[in-house]
Amino acid sequence: MLASLKEQARQLKQHTLTVYFAARDPRTPILVRALAVVIAAYALSPIDIIPDFIPVIGYLDDLILLPLGLALVVRLTPKEVLESARAQAQQVSDRPISYGAAVFIFALWLVALWVVARWLLHLART
Repeated sequence: MLASLKEQARQLKQHTLTVYFAARDPRTPILVRALAVVIAAYALSPIDIIPDFIPVIGYLDDLILLPLGLALVVRLTPKEVLESARAQAQQVSDRPISYGAAVFIFALWLVALWVVARWLLHLART
């Protein structure tokens, strides 16, 4: 079962990358591009329709709405654009993962959060 979940997660990542590249292609109709942007924004947004902290149903929007939205974008995208986007997504997913770069970016975020927290504390004192 764990292998099946890992495969489904890999496929979801692949579909997300495909939709991303399809949305960036100028041959994609503007409404499909807009839908792809909305779906990507929802996927990355910390605000959900149903908050994730609610047991069981909290993740239903992520498990149902996102795959349905991705499927809709894939269905509405022209075939030649979709093939090109899938090829680009495959190339990106085949690249090696740089854990060093991930640690560096994480450290940058920590420093940025520390600076913002200090600034807010300074504002609160004055």
